[in-house]
Amino acid sequence: MLLRRSSQKMLDIAIPKGSLQSQTLELLAQAGLEVRRTEREYSAKINDPRIGKVKILRPQEIPQYVADGYFDIGISGTDWILESGAKVIKVSELNYGKQGIGKVKVAVAVSENMKIDCAREIPPGTRVATEYPNLTRAYFGNLGIPVEIQYSYGATEAKVPELTDIVVDLTETGSTLRKNGLKIIDVMLESTSELIANKKSWDNPQKREEILAIETLLSGVIRARGKVLLDMNVPEERIEEVMSILPSMKNPTVSKLWNSGYYAVETVVDKSQVNLLIPSLKKAGAEDILELSISKIIP
Repeated sequence: MLLRRSSQKMLDIAIPKGSLQSQTLELLAQAGLEVRRTEREYSAKINDPRIGKVKILRPQEIPQYVADGYFDIGISGTDWILESGAKVIKVSELNYGKQGIGKVKVAVAVSENMKIDCAREIPPGTRVATEYPNLTRAYFGNLGIPVEIQYSYGATEAKVPELTDIVVDLTETGSTLRKNGLKIIDVMLESTSELIANKKSWDNPQKREEILAIETLLSGVIRARGKVLLDMNVPEERIEEVMSILPSMKNPTVSKLWNSGYYAVETVVDKSQVNLLIPSLKKAGAEDILELSISKIIP
């Protein structure tokens, strides 16, 4: 098989369409790698000297295209990387799904009327509808349960009980499964978005350096999500009280203000804590409190 070899100077990248598309485009834009569509629907451009061709493809296809050398790097889900069996380098978990930060589950679900509480209780010959035939076959093979696997092209949860007995489907909250009268009895795997690389590209020192640079930008954005920077001034006599209630990723930065009895304090905290934290800091003696957004955190 003749494989397409990427440019030696730039990285060709595949990004997912569908459920991961909006979150991926947002992530790239926040990383300073904004994707600009061309007149061709599935082609795009990123104005960065390290990046060449950009294609928007189904996440199911991306792992194998990266493995075959059509792209140096790509973004796809853990589920499709494993389902495809593609031999790629997993550079980094980006830890987002279609609804934001976090992981989703590939779950085994049955009708809520079935008296089955775990996958080991599924009887031989059961019909299983799924978009993941390879993962499902391996899963039930490990359990020693022969099942009839039916490939599903979508709306898998709607096929029970008329067309299938159980489903193996992707879910974030389980709400869609529950609405269709299904209950989750096991989780096959957890999936998240991942940055993957072609093995030959990864083995090329120049390309590996560029891939790691892109990964640094993307992971920096992910790391900064849900975080804010707090700046404040604190009277010297109140500094211990303020420090005792102040959370931090590491140690807060504290510096003495010139020719005054104040310290300047700076720290990164979870945004979810801020509305409760700021009144407590003010009560403890902090003044001139600033809450600032963070675009990237690079450790």
